[in-house]
Amino acid sequence: MLEQKETLSTLQAFNKYVIKQSRTNLTKGKKNVSKSLYNSLKSTEKVNPNSIESYIEMADHGKFLDKGVKGKFSSQRAPNSPFKFGSGTGKPGGLTEGIRGWVKARRFQFKNRETGKFMSYEQTAQLITRSIYLKGTKPTMFFSKPFEDGFKKLPDELVKAYGLDVESFLKFTLKE
Repeated sequence: MLEQKETLSTLQAFNKYVIKQSRTNLTKGKKNVSKSLYNSLKSTEKVNPNSIESYIEMADHGKFLDKGVKGKFSSQRAPNSPFKFGSGTGKPGGLTEGIRGWVKARRFQFKNRETGKFMSYEQTAQLITRSIYLKGTKPTMFFSKPFEDGFKKLPDELVKAYGLDVESFLKFTLKE
């Protein structure tokens, strides 16, 4: 039976590259407040006799951060995104909850223009949430870019690795 060690090793290297670059992009882009998305990036590779499987998993909000989200009334920030606020498919209150946590973690507060006093975290979160809901979010491509860059090189490396696996299989079977 063909072991396909080289093929598996190539897939593991590809996934490792994508995850490492994605994590770097999250950190450099200052999108790594709670590290929940950073820590959720994991890969699984499996080579079967008739197929190859490779998965990279991440927390659900990663896809929205990567692709951006169109606003309820404007798609200017993420015109090519498949996601849109106000579609009714998301978790109710999910955006508000996430922004509230982000505001508190960053200790971020707006000032009231009239009084000059800081607003509460709750008030700041409500203003940010409203803006995001109406206008959307820009795509970060933190995951898509490294995946595309790695994938450009993958076919050649995969063909070469599979060829080495076949060669070593033939040498092993011919010795018997």
